[in-house]
Amino acid sequence: MPHRIGQPTPLIDGREKVTGRITYTPDLRVPGMLHARLVLSPHAHARIRAVDKAAALRVPGVVEVFTAEDLPHLDPAPTSRAKAMLARERVVFQGQPVAVVLAETEAAALDGAEQVRVDYEPLPAVVDPLAAMAPDAPLVWPEGVPTEWTEAAMHGIEETDDANTKPRRTNVTATHRFTRGDVERGFREADVIVEQTYRTSMVHQSYLEPQAAVAAVDPLERVTVWTSTQAQFYVRSEVADVLGLPEQQVRVVPMPVGGAFGGKFLLLEPLVATLAWLTRRPVRLVLTRSEDLQSAVPAPQAILEVKTGARRDGTLTALQARLIFDSGAWPATPVSIACNLIGGYYRFPHLDIQGVEVLTHKPAVGAYRAPGAPQATFAIESQMDELARALGMDPIELRLRNACDEGDLMPNGRPWPKIGLRACLERLREHPAWQAREAHGPDEGVGVAVGGWPGGREPAAA
Repeated sequence: MPHRIGQPTPLIDGREKVTGRITYTPDLRVPGMLHARLVLSPHAHARIRAVDKAAALRVPGVVEVFTAEDLPHLDPAPTSRAKAMLARERVVFQGQPVAVVLAETEAAALDGAEQVRVDYEPLPAVVDPLAAMAPDAPLVWPEGVPTEWTEAAMHGIEETDDANTKPRRTNVTATHRFTRGDVERGFREADVIVEQTYRTSMVHQSYLEPQAAVAAVDPLERVTVWTSTQAQFYVRSEVADVLGLPEQQVRVVPMPVGGAFGGKFLLLEPLVATLAWLTRRPVRLVLTRSEDLQSAVPAPQAILEVKTGARRDGTLTALQARLIFDSGAWPATPVSIACNLIGGYYRFPHLDIQGVEVLTHKPAVGAYRAPGAPQATFAIESQMDELARALGMDPIELRLRNACDEGDLMPNGRPWPKIGLRACLERLREHPAWQAREAHGPDEGVGVAVGGWPGGREPAAA
């Protein structure tokens, strides 16, 4: 049925969702299915001295307990979090899976997981990115930094020439530098200079449906994976790679996703497929909310040190910034995107922006609603408000005076296409809420901020 512009379009799956009849991955049941439950590390950094499965295997209904030593498909030097599957010899973040229990029922799997005994030797850990940059900081990967960038590249994250060179005796895995003009000259030309440090926290995507996957192997050794994912072809290629199979032997069924927001590209699928392959029975793994909060892929913590200068008439003269992104235990953060955006909304004739990616003993990070943009936007928009206050200018007028437009260069040297920044600001300036902003009570206020995103980078069709 054709639909006209301006007319509401019914959701294709709306009726199924509002009536509760839609099938999400955790709802899926396959005949003969085993239920999996993870055993997670309570330590941010520790050596695994021994894993005792005996008590767990005595629990009625428990079929098997797997550790890293039982997985022939486990990469001895995993290049990404998903390929690590289970920790081998050492855990590098609290919540890292160490063992997995398979049972006939969910209850038996949970009981079995509680009976697995792991002997840990706690090791020095570093969880603050600034501390992790110190020369004497404990190294997350003393044997060399993992180098998987595929998922990061899907979000437009650019690898630099110095990124992930291994081995390196440092937790700094990548640096990015964008420069233009002479930043010191720009600050000499400024009448007002504002310098601040901004911090953002690690943020879980808080999807309603936790991470979930089901896998089965048929008699012809074809693998099917049902999963809550945003990247079915990426899941297929990674599962095939882990199992050593041609891609045409792996089928991925993307189930309806109960929320993702960038957090569901790849996580459990290689492990669940491997367990199904080894047992020759379907395997289902659905994280509990607690497990998801501990061991999934949150948005990264960031520290943004920003210095900006402007003339008395509001013309921006210079931007200097250092953006430090906490990558967790595996590399690849959106720091390069953040560097490009923090200096990309407004015209800075002189700029020097440095991005630093740092490993810590925390979960590997993932995407979250325009990765890198919330952190960069929070810093530069706060900075613009501080400049407006120091100059005694209207915050929208300051932004309009300096807003980028079509053809203006981003920090990476690429021109913006046609964008609506100036039109948005002009419309906001006339908005009744902005016009009446002084009329609010003592605990109310009206603010303005802009945000940007470089847009799609891959081909698409409709």
